[in-house]
Amino acid sequence: MSASVDIVGSFDDEHLCVGAIRKLREARVTGVRVFSPIPSDHIEHAIGRPKSRVRAFVLAGGITGVISALALTIGTSWEWNLVVGGKPIISWPPFIIICFELMILFGGISAVVSFLLNARVPAFEIAAGYESRFSRDRFGVAVRANEPDMARIETLLREAGAEEVSCEAAIVDDRKSQTAEGPAL
Repeated sequence: MSASVDIVGSFDDEHLCVGAIRKLREARVTGVRVFSPIPSDHIEHAIGRPKSRVRAFVLAGGITGVISALALTIGTSWEWNLVVGGKPIISWPPFIIICFELMILFGGISAVVSFLLNARVPAFEIAAGYESRFSRDRFGVAVRANEPDMARIETLLREAGAEEVSCEAAIVDDRKSQTAEGPAL
């Protein structure tokens, strides 16, 4: 098995970076990682990132909040019922307010937790290929590849307009798998 190499291309323009990502995808290169100083819909579209799963967690949190509120209010009313003037023990109008409040509370908490989990925050390690200039004014595309593919990927990045392409030996931790097959942002 050949050793893995991290190939990093630096771009000064977002559109050049997007073009490089598209060329790499057309060449069926996997293990692509992108670094950007700004949020970019063009880059997310180019890497083929699916819609966020946070919305599903928020929906589940909201539904859990409504069910919890109904269980709380109905259970409390049945346990300590207070019969007043022949009114029903389980009355929906006051329960709707509590359902709404707990739906918002649980939905908000699940949104924050799922965002942190999906964003992999906190990051205890710096991603391979990251350079501080990618947080200031440059876009970076890092590719983990085997040595035989190194020249082809380096050529693709240069043809796409990379102002600098560098290679470094990849450090692979045995406890973790290598980069995901799909591109990551």
